[in-house]
Amino acid sequence: MRVGVHITKFDNPAGSSAVAAELATTARAAEAAGVGWISVMDHYFQMEHNGGATDDMLEGYTTLGFLAAHTSTAELSLLVTGVTYRNPGLLAKIVTTLDVLSNGRGTLGIGAAWYDREHAGLGVNFPPLKERFERLEETLQICRQMFDQGNDGPYEGKYYQLAETINHPPAVRSPRPRILIGGGGEKKTLRLVAQYADACNLFPSSVEEVAHKLDVIKGHCDTVGRDFAEIEATLTTRSDDLDTFVAQMEDYAKLGIKTVMIAPPTGTPSRWIEEFVAPAVQRVADL
Repeated sequence: MRVGVHITKFDNPAGSSAVAAELATTARAAEAAGVGWISVMDHYFQMEHNGGATDDMLEGYTTLGFLAAHTSTAELSLLVTGVTYRNPGLLAKIVTTLDVLSNGRGTLGIGAAWYDREHAGLGVNFPPLKERFERLEETLQICRQMFDQGNDGPYEGKYYQLAETINHPPAVRSPRPRILIGGGGEKKTLRLVAQYADACNLFPSSVEEVAHKLDVIKGHCDTVGRDFAEIEATLTTRSDDLDTFVAQMEDYAKLGIKTVMIAPPTGTPSRWIEEFVAPAVQRVADL
């Protein structure tokens, strides 16, 4: 099992001028610890359960571009892009640019979006849930078409119409950037995982629940004619006790979970990575 770091806080006690330096130090500490994936959230207001809307938050893809310049091996993604925030054609271009500038380490993490407060606050349209999922599927189709250098023709959907899906330069990663879909909805989200994604991201509510979600994905894979083994199963969690974390991951590894993303508890996570994540990487490597 590999370990990733999911950065969710940017509240540096030294103020805004210290954020960039801490983020660069965090990136270097993560790679030194053997972290295989670094992600950040796609939010413009900090979430209520993570401190509140007025706490510090950075725009996601700008942050990933900064991380690309301060890393050399870790996979980079949002966990996850809100489908409502960007036109799909522009999103495909953004992710391709990230992949090119990181030399093949960019991944499209995406979901249906949910944080209604920041939509209303910033004037972003927040359609009903059914429409958001329909837009999510069209966005996945558009991104896959734009990642395909053999198809730069039009796209005609219910919500999006693109006259040309030109996307040059192509991604470095072959055959295209990976796609991760976040969420556990069984009828819609996990069906989209089976049909379009290279990875899924689940919350470790319980071993039994995660096992059930994986079985649901397998069922959807059977329906669409997909090999379930092609999909990387990942988790996102928080932990402050190393022994407890390792014990939990042993159970999830038996289910086939390949990657666990750990969220640092503070906006200055570089030291926490050295003290907690580095030994965690070593202890779960063989699971």
